[in-house]
Amino acid sequence: MNPIIALLKENNISDEQINEIFLTLTQNPLAAMTTISQLGLPQDKLQALMAQVMQNPVLIKEAVEQLGLDFTKVEEAKAKLNQ
Repeated sequence: MNPIIALLKENNISDEQINEIFLTLTQNPLAAMTTISQLGLPQDKLQALMAQVMQNPVLIKEAVEQLGLDFTKVEEAKAKLNQ
C-alpha cells in the first residue's frame, strides 16, 4: 500500500477523506496542504506526511493511480506551481 495512504488510514482518516485529499492535490496542491494540516494528525505524523507529499511526487502518482484518480491533473497542478 502507498505509504501516504497507509499513514492516513493508520490515523483513522476515512477512505472518503483520502479520496478528497488526493483529488484536491490533483487540482490545487496548496489547498491540499491546508486540508492535510486540518486532519488532526499528531505533529510528528503530520510532518512525516507533509515531507512525503512535498518531496516524493512518485508517491502521489502511485496513490492517485491506486485510488483511480486522473494523474494528468497532478501534472497540470505541478505545472501551475512552477509558473
